[in-house]
Amino acid sequence: MSDKSDGQKPFDPFEAWRGLRDANMDAWAKLMVEAVNSDAYAKATGTMLDSYLTASAPFREMLEKTMTRALEQFSMPTRADFVSLAQRLTNIEMRLDDLDAKLDRFEPRSPEAGKTETPPRATRDRGTGDRATPNKEKT
Repeated sequence: MSDKSDGQKPFDPFEAWRGLRDANMDAWAKLMVEAVNSDAYAKATGTMLDSYLTASAPFREMLEKTMTRALEQFSMPTRADFVSLAQRLTNIEMRLDDLDAKLDRFEPRSPEAGKTETPPRATRDRGTGDRATPNKEKT
């Protein structure tokens, strides 16, 4: 026969310690939530971040200049190149949207518009770059 009786949990000497630990963690969590949500904490954190950013500004500028020079030596695009390219693409996209809106004002789209035959588009001559309109019939 066994020494354990049915339905009872075996004795755990660390159960009381776990209970104390959980109660302690809950108390600290509540205290920290109250501290972090206070105005004094927000002001102190803001002051520390401002002083950090002020102190690190010269280092960041030096690092940025060094990185720009290194990228230029390797013929790689810099942050400024990417920003310029993004601005140009945004400008092109806005112009295309404006043109699309103007075309919609002149020629409203309808379900029957897809059934009509569209005129052929003008293409550029690859050799000269001149615009050439396609001829429907050749003579």
